[in-house]
Amino acid sequence: MSKDTIHNLASSMLCLEGMNLGKIDEGVVLELRKRLLVELERLLPPPEVVPERRLEHLVETVVTSQIDSCLYHNSSVAISLYEDHCCGRDQIPTETVQILTEHKNEVWFVQFSNNGEYLASSSSDCSAIIWKVLEDSKLTLKHTLRSHQNPVSFVAWSPDDTKLLTCGNAEVLKLWDVETGICKHTFGDHGFIVSSCAWFPDSKRLVCGSSDTEKGIFMCDCDGNEIKAWRGTRIPKVLDLAVTPDGENLISVLSDKDIRILNLGTYAERVISEEHPITSLSVSVDCKNFIVNLNSQEIHMWDVAGKWEKPFKYTGHSQNKYVIRSCFGGLDSTFIASGSENSQIYIWNRRNSKPIEILSGHSMTVNCVSWNPKRPKMLASASDDHTIRIWGPCQSSEI
Repeated sequence: MSKDTIHNLASSMLCLEGMNLGKIDEGVVLELRKRLLVELERLLPPPEVVPERRLEHLVETVVTSQIDSCLYHNSSVAISLYEDHCCGRDQIPTETVQILTEHKNEVWFVQFSNNGEYLASSSSDCSAIIWKVLEDSKLTLKHTLRSHQNPVSFVAWSPDDTKLLTCGNAEVLKLWDVETGICKHTFGDHGFIVSSCAWFPDSKRLVCGSSDTEKGIFMCDCDGNEIKAWRGTRIPKVLDLAVTPDGENLISVLSDKDIRILNLGTYAERVISEEHPITSLSVSVDCKNFIVNLNSQEIHMWDVAGKWEKPFKYTGHSQNKYVIRSCFGGLDSTFIASGSENSQIYIWNRRNSKPIEILSGHSMTVNCVSWNPKRPKMLASASDDHTIRIWGPCQSSEI
């Protein structure tokens, strides 16, 4: 279309807009405006035309950049462009707000439920405890689960938070009803050695890994009926495993140093070999990343998709001989927290290899930490000092 045509379009539009709009079709005016803009974009040189939604993209880029540069960002409050954004350390848990002392021996494991309303803990006193998170962010004992004959090494919440698995050390696996505290099923016998287990998203299937090479990895329902199994020389002893929250991938730690990622849809698999023994595994809520603790005093973060050639490494904590467990936490899994053999807790912003906070309070090794998935300022830690500590922000702030 020529410049004369554009001139005619503009003149027609101006004439119409100068008339009484009650006597003409407003849609005609809008259509003329659209045609005029289209012809202007065609006529003007490309450098002078702003791409569609360019301003929106620029604003989003600025906001993302401000969030990425903020080490303590842990809030869903909208970011203002009128001032530089910078969160303080009061946005993350840094102070002890409650100490739970009901366990009578070393506490080995803690994990918040998926809805953030409960905490489960397990101990070498052969018990597990379900705690209720109250509205004021205090925790109170709901059920003490006593049925294991050996220390309870770990627990696992079903995705719908109605069931809890507890595993005795070199002992049976038990399934509990969260509301009643009643044991609903016992898997295996005393020769049944489970090293780790995880749930599938439907809360009806679970997968177990065994340090017994003959048992390998097996999937079953809540009544213990086997659905599928992976055994043989390709599946040596299993130290830890996890199912991504979307149910698409099974990640397992095999023979100390190997990480096996199996796509459960295509059965394509990938193996990552670490140089040092791995003690634990944790997956991010968005299913994109996982972290492993190594006894070389490092935590490595890998991507599930397999695009990274090298892991992102986190250092500063102490780990040489014990099983130490770490976790993702905070808004959008922005942070990583870990226990340590020096009785402290370390917190990293996942974009930085050095810790941004070191929390003191426990008197012995901190074995495990868990970040509340619904309360991004609440953290729990389990220690050999027989206690569980609940951490929150400065007392002047709310959890």
